Amino acid sequence: MIGTFQIEGYEFPALNGGPQFTFSPAISFVVDFKTREEVDDLWEKLSEGGEKNRCGWPKDKCGMSWQIVRSVLPQLMRDKDPQKSARVMKAMMPMDKIDNESLQQAYDRG
Repeated sequence: MIGTFQIEGYEFPALNGGPQFTFSPAISFVVDFKTREEVDDLWEKLSEGGEKNRCGWPKDKCGMSWQIVRSVLPQLMRDKDPQKSARVMKAMMPMDKIDNESLQQAYDRG
């Protein structure tokens, strides 16, 4: 009923709360990568047997949501110019797997 697991040296507790407590996107793991290849690889592995959802949030075969992003995304989203960050958000919303090159183009436009 209770266990722990490790990801990249971090320990996480796990508890079987029964069928009334299910996974939802309200709880997700964020994985930040430097390269497009890393994003592509993990995106495919995690969504295999699960779902490919919008905004870089695949759901794995167990129903756990993940946010697979490149490190540049938070920088683009937190720009002091609200028009730039709004363009990035608008470009990201229809995406499944995040395409940072397209987001960078949206950021640079204007």
